[in-house]
Amino acid sequence: MNKPILILQTGDAAPIICKRHGNFDQMFIRLGELAGKHFHCVHVARNERLQPPRAYAGVVVTGSPAMVTEHLAWSENAALWLRAAFDARLPIFAVCYGHQLLAYALGGEVGDLQQGMEFGTRMITLTPEGSNDPLLVDTPVSFAVNLLHSQTVLVPPSGTRTLAYSAHDAHQILRYSDCVFSTQFHPEFDGATMSDYVALEREKAPTLPPQEATDTPDALAIMKRFFVAEGFYESTVLYST
Repeated sequence: MNKPILILQTGDAAPIICKRHGNFDQMFIRLGELAGKHFHCVHVARNERLQPPRAYAGVVVTGSPAMVTEHLAWSENAALWLRAAFDARLPIFAVCYGHQLLAYALGGEVGDLQQGMEFGTRMITLTPEGSNDPLLVDTPVSFAVNLLHSQTVLVPPSGTRTLAYSAHDAHQILRYSDCVFSTQFHPEFDGATMSDYVALEREKAPTLPPQEATDTPDALAIMKRFFVAEGFYESTVLYST
């Protein structure tokens, strides 16, 4: 039996976002074109149980409204699992909270973003090493991404390569190995999703400035290239949850 791709879900989108665009797992399935593939979603923030890393062909780690620095029990357990998955050389693609959780799991430092929340569609820039990375060789040096975070990777784990940065965040893309890659931005957010999140944040804090919210095709292409490189699209349908 083929092993499934794991969607490791670390939280839920806001109710209005879920209603209009689906929850985080559904965003990855839709924009990442995983529908019809062999995947298994485990919602660790609801204390659903992960199988050992060897049970999966690869893993996508979602975003979350939680904070890594809260050290919630489910998050600490997920960090231990990610450490084991890394040691087992399981392909990992982690986003936002997942990006931070992976860095924390592997010995990095996570904390508050010094300049406050970074949200909306913004530009990031590749480092020289990023321009030569196999997943980024066809990516413009500067390109638009969708962001929604108030914490960040302050210090990446030893040996990690920083491939992109923004004006507010020095570690927008991290590569850990040939099969482990993470982004602070959300390639699974389309422009409509980002627009609704911007509206929600400005409802909560009306003094926040307006932000752009658009589709980000270059960001989405990076995620899809990872899925191609790691064989995610080759998985046949055996079950999905």
